[in-house]
This record gives sequence, C-alpha cells and structure tokens, in this order.
Amino acid sequence: MTTLLYSHPICAEHDTGPGHPERPARLQAVLSALDDPLFESLERREAPLADRAQIELVHPPEYVEAVFAAVPASGTAHLDGDTVVSAASGEAALRAAGAVTAAVDAVMAGEADNAFCAIRPPGHHAEPDRAMGFCVFSNAAIGALHARTAHRVHRIAVVDFDVHHGNGTQAAFWNDPDLMLFCSHQMPLYPGSGTASERGAHGNIVNIPLAPGAGSEEFREIYRKVVIPRLRAFDPDFVIVSAGFDAHYADPLAGLNFTEEDFAWATTEILHVAEHAARGRVVSTLEGGYDLEGLARSAAAHVTALMEAGPK
Repeated sequence: MTTLLYSHPICAEHDTGPGHPERPARLQAVLSALDDPLFESLERREAPLADRAQIELVHPPEYVEAVFAAVPASGTAHLDGDTVVSAASGEAALRAAGAVTAAVDAVMAGEADNAFCAIRPPGHHAEPDRAMGFCVFSNAAIGALHARTAHRVHRIAVVDFDVHHGNGTQAAFWNDPDLMLFCSHQMPLYPGSGTASERGAHGNIVNIPLAPGAGSEEFREIYRKVVIPRLRAFDPDFVIVSAGFDAHYADPLAGLNFTEEDFAWATTEILHVAEHAARGRVVSTLEGGYDLEGLARSAAAHVTALMEAGPK
C-alpha cells in the first residue's frame, strides 16, 4: 500500500493575474517540496477530467454552464470579486475536481491507503450556485458525493483546517445527516460565516472559530476536545481533508500561528480515527496557503503524515 499524489500541469496554467495571492507559484512550491527524495515512494498520477455528472452532484447545471461561458479565450475574467479565470481555468477546475474523484476511486479500490491532491483552483468556498474566494467547484464536496454515488459509501466526513471557513462545503452538506463537516477557522475573517451556532439541519456541521493570534496550543486543544471525539462518534466510512495551510504563522492573509508540525499532528490524529472507522480511507485536497515557504513545508509535513499511516 502507498500514498497517491494527484496533480496536473494545467493546474499551474490557471492564471489569476498579477498580484493575486492564489497564484501558480503556490502549486509549484508544493510540487517542488514533494520532489524531495523523502517522497520517492509517492505514486504520482495525472488528475483526470471530472465529468459534468460528477460536478453536478453539487452544482446545478446552470451554474456549471455559466462558469464555462465565463472562461475567456485570452486574458482574464472574474466569476466574483476574488475569483479569476483565464483560458486554462475551465480545464484546471475539471482536473481539480477530477483529482479528488479519481483519488476516491483509487482508495476505495484498495490501490492505496490514502491520497493527496495537489491541485488548483481550490474548492471549499464554492457554494452550489456561486464561485467565491478563489474557488470554482467545491472539490471536497464533489469527492464526498462521488464516494456515495459511485461506491455506496454512506457516512462521509470532511475535516477542514484551512484558516478560512469552508462555507461552500457547509452549504453542500447542510441538509444531509450523513455528510458531516468539521471546520476550524479564524474569526473574524473572510467569508464571515462559520459561527459555532451554524450546526446544519441535523447537527452535522461542527464549526470551531478561533480568535486571531491563536496558535498550536489552541489548535491541538480543539482537536483533542472537539474534532477527534466528534469525528470518532460520527464513525465515518470515508474521510476527506480540506488541507489549507494558511493558518501557518507566516501566511499573509490571516492571523493564526500554526506550524507545519501542527498540520502533521492533526493529520495523524485524523488518520487514527480513519484507521478504525473507515478502513484508513482518506483523501486530502489542497485548499489555501499563500506564504510559499510555509505552504511548501506544511504540505510536505502533511504528506509525510499520510505516508506514515496504515499498517507497518
């Protein structure tokens, strides 16, 4: 067994324009870090295109059509004030979602213990009917619903440790008691949602806002006291991680003070639950992280933890 790495060169061609924080260099930093000899055993696979039916598990057809209609032949266009698309963005968005669905397929088939999807654009802000916060399609939610429709997986959890609230995943999961979201994030911060009172129609949303300046101690405490006990009680059949690394102390877009060791620790804690509840089945997908050095180190620590999972 092994850890799979899904990516595609087109994801680096998703051009968001000069000065945009969600830039191609982010993906290049992650992939360069994973080129280290320490990651020689990673099995690398090209992300396929998601098909429209997979995207439409979360997004209505009219939204999907609007996205592709907005993709310009040259230059850039805006889906919202923060979300920019260029000529390569349509394919990049399909590859990003396709990476997650293919990773779900591979893990369900027993081809690997787990997988990491190094992709962009990210996904956790994309609501069913609108792009938001650099995100076009809701990659983690698409992966979760694909696991259900293609593999009859019943109870699926998404654990999101990006510094920003995963409002898109929340919107997709809100009414389904067998889809559970655990989301720790800074508050106040974009997009302004994610209060602890937002619990979903069936108590299936667990939001844990953190004050600016919170660091390792606060992060590990909420995992020990809230995330891990509630995740264990939910007893998921599959776990998806929205792996944003912008809570790193060096990140310019937020004010939390996590280290790469914190992300590795949280990953290991999630994996321990998955080993008992979900046969170790975990797929992780890249979300935020905007300081290139902090992002690279954090992603490397996260993938190292994934590689160390499973029977030895």
